[in-house]
Amino acid sequence: MKLLNSASFNRMEAAVFAAETRQRVISNNIANAETPYFKRSEVLFEQLLEESMGAGGQLQLAGRTSHSKHIAIGANAARLPVTKVTTDHTTAMNNNQNNVDIDREMSLLAKNQLNYNFYIQQINHDFSMMRTAIEGRG
Repeated sequence: MKLLNSASFNRMEAAVFAAETRQRVISNNIANAETPYFKRSEVLFEQLLEESMGAGGQLQLAGRTSHSKHIAIGANAARLPVTKVTTDHTTAMNNNQNNVDIDREMSLLAKNQLNYNFYIQQINHDFSMMRTAIEGRG
């Protein structure tokens, strides 16, 4: 049995790792808010996950054809995207060419903390449900 290898658990695990990476990146942005010529970075995960899942939030399945008259299903197997850190070199917030807006970074930090708490809460709920099923209690 692969209880912890399900697609939904793998997505939650990847989301937790993305939130951890985002925490480090936002903290670095905040720490360098007054550093001349520093350019802020951000983490891309949710957008990449959405793209990999396809339109309407449905996973794109990949099928194997064993006959030339079979209809092909999907192009690639659905895989979780790798968290990507990008740096914005195109903007500047003040005269020293730094582009960190401290208010925006603080609000992104709070949002990330809420997301992280939700992901952990959901994983704990999944474990609780498995434990209830295994123990047979209600």
